[in-house]
Amino acid sequence: MIVFAQETVDLTGTVFTEAFYFFTVAIMWLLHVGFMTYEAGVSRRKNVMATAIKNILTIAVVTPVFYYLGWWIYFCMQEGLIPTGSADGKNPAGTGFFFCGDGYAVPWEGNLGPNLGDNITGVFWAAFVLFSWTTGSIMSGTIIERVRTSAYLWLTAALGGIVWVIAAAWGWSFGGWLTIHFGYRDFAASGVVHGIAGIFTLGVLFNLGPRLGRYDREGGTRAFKPHNLHMTLQGLMLIFTGFYGFYAACLAIVTSTVPGWTNIYGNPATLSAITFTITIGFAGGFAGGYFFSNRDPFWTISGGLAGVVAVSAGADIYAPSLVFILAFFSAGFAYYLGTYLEQKMRLDDAVGAIAVHGFTGFLGVLLVGVFAGGFPTGALNVDSSFLGQLVGVATLFPLAFLTGYGISKVLKQFNLLRVPPAVELEGLDIAEFGQDFFPEWVKQPEVIVLADGTEVLAEPVLREALADALEATKG
Repeated sequence: MIVFAQETVDLTGTVFTEAFYFFTVAIMWLLHVGFMTYEAGVSRRKNVMATAIKNILTIAVVTPVFYYLGWWIYFCMQEGLIPTGSADGKNPAGTGFFFCGDGYAVPWEGNLGPNLGDNITGVFWAAFVLFSWTTGSIMSGTIIERVRTSAYLWLTAALGGIVWVIAAAWGWSFGGWLTIHFGYRDFAASGVVHGIAGIFTLGVLFNLGPRLGRYDREGGTRAFKPHNLHMTLQGLMLIFTGFYGFYAACLAIVTSTVPGWTNIYGNPATLSAITFTITIGFAGGFAGGYFFSNRDPFWTISGGLAGVVAVSAGADIYAPSLVFILAFFSAGFAYYLGTYLEQKMRLDDAVGAIAVHGFTGFLGVLLVGVFAGGFPTGALNVDSSFLGQLVGVATLFPLAFLTGYGISKVLKQFNLLRVPPAVELEGLDIAEFGQDFFPEWVKQPEVIVLADGTEVLAEPVLREALADALEATKG
């Protein structure tokens, strides 16, 4: 009877674990509903459907790449923790709990399919897939209105299916070399998801260039008005809702030995702690975005996102008051850096993702070294430190930038990266779908905001920009 009771407890724990991750995945779907809504709202009317479809196709291409390759990469690129080898001989000395040769993450083995004895692989794999989609969606918003759909799909397949997975294997696992040797800590993926995606996108943007008419000949910055800013803000609120599932999926459930919650590194953590962090992080970010941007609606709500990204790396251990302070000032950091990149470096990031996700994500990694140095990380309990976090940034930043730059450079060399200037001026919806998705009665002339703040009809300005682009092509 005692044995029966113990078996019942174990079964209950297993079923709970499976159900928990299943529902975190369902909640995280809201991230992608939000990204699609957010980016469609930022787009001009003539590009709305093309922008939305890119987000749907992200799921279509990243999922199979991660299934056939990414999951295997994640386990194969971990350095390992077993000093003497496993009793069954599958895991040689020095390998991790799973090894490239044991078939665990190979798609044609039983674990990645309808194995009735496996209650965890499918739902845990799906949580990682949702993280993979997120990296692609982060990139998607930055490069809207001028990237070829085919080019975007190649880029997002590489980023979501391979590049971020390598980063996760190195620094977001109990067997990663950054974790084992440097105590790298990145609980809710400030660096390995947000930082990687944002800086990969930075590399792409260097080759893609700004939208036609974004900058004038005197070095001034023009602004394209979003076709529906309310839709953009609504999309961000959906993203924020999905973040609760994202954070929850970063926890692991232990049903044997000492039952409870741990972080991705195997250290104790709680749902309560991350609930405080994410909620107060949004509050601090909103406050900072509103304050530093002088009440700008877009940067007020983007500040909330920047605030949470900045505290994600230490979300399982930060005190709530510290979270509010870090989120508040990180929102200001993202606003000022985003403005600098846009106006001084002339990087046309349509949604500010490079600042909000990329640089603020890696800032969040460094903040752990400043405010949480000494906390143990991983099964070997290596103390986290500023040096360890710095090594992580110095490793992951170039991984992201060089891959983004390199892949987009190849696409550019073959004239496969950017749509032709005439197509960009006409709008991607007409070029890709052969129709305008807005009825005549809601059409309005497109307006552009000049560098001095004057609003004018966009067509003459864009025609001039088109002529300049064609002249440059001839040259």
